[in-house]
Amino acid sequence: MGSFIFFGSAYGQNAKSVDTIQLKPIQVAPHTYFVQGFAEMGSSANQNFISNAGFVVTPAGVVVVDALGSPILAQKLIAEVKKITSQKVVAVIVSHYHADHVYGLQEFKKIGAKIYAQGEGRNYLSSETARQRLIASRVDFAPWVNTNTNLISADVWIDQKLKLSIGVVDFFISRVGPAHAPEDLMIYVPSEKVLFAGDLVFRGRIPFVGNADSKGWLKGLDEIEKFNPNIVIPGHGNYSVKPSEDIAFTRNYLKYLRESMSAAAINMDPFEDAYKQADWSEYEGMPLFRAANRMNAYNVYLSIQAE
Repeated sequence: MGSFIFFGSAYGQNAKSVDTIQLKPIQVAPHTYFVQGFAEMGSSANQNFISNAGFVVTPAGVVVVDALGSPILAQKLIAEVKKITSQKVVAVIVSHYHADHVYGLQEFKKIGAKIYAQGEGRNYLSSETARQRLIASRVDFAPWVNTNTNLISADVWIDQKLKLSIGVVDFFISRVGPAHAPEDLMIYVPSEKVLFAGDLVFRGRIPFVGNADSKGWLKGLDEIEKFNPNIVIPGHGNYSVKPSEDIAFTRNYLKYLRESMSAAAINMDPFEDAYKQADWSEYEGMPLFRAANRMNAYNVYLSIQAE
């Protein structure tokens, strides 16, 4: 693919961004690979490479899960797939429509892949939130996300479940939630004993809760364990060979948010008092604690009031 070096006055007087980001697929099962994003906030420096993506090579084509956080990253992922197999990418499954997972979709669309996502994603695509986020991202992640970057709709909208068979490989796609997002999907590949969990599972960093349904999210974690996978690929962080142990981190964090905020939320006591009284010592040394934890707690505080 050559080097990606962008020069241009369109991005400001001193605009010059040299591409140093490399994607290194890790093989986790006979035909399954994933790339791991950084435990950071998205930025121009990291090209918004803060989430994971994965792919499964089948005799009838490659199935990708999630499209990464910028078109340039998707181009690199496509190039890495080509190094591993001559099979074309035929499908992309979107775990949920958050920016760090979908801004690369247009590159997969260009090469003819069919896009699958859960139907609630249509609401996000048509929302003012999505429009404003993209406008901001074109500034925050320039030049890698820019005016040529667009939100891409799915070709196939899934309601609750879909069994997608590509060649001899089955992909069991299930709606979860609303949980982390209204349109969360998890993807289980029984022939590989691999489950793609999207942002239902975080490893090595504080989860992003945002406007999540924390109660639904906890139920979703139980659903993952029912499949009894050998490998879980999370939306953020390293893959897991001990799913029950590693899922416990996300579960315990969500439970603690709910426990520490519940009384104050129900009694209409001030959020700040509840936040100060909570013991965050288990989490405060983790990546993105300062960036995310207070916001996570506040959103859980508000959501408990609305339950």
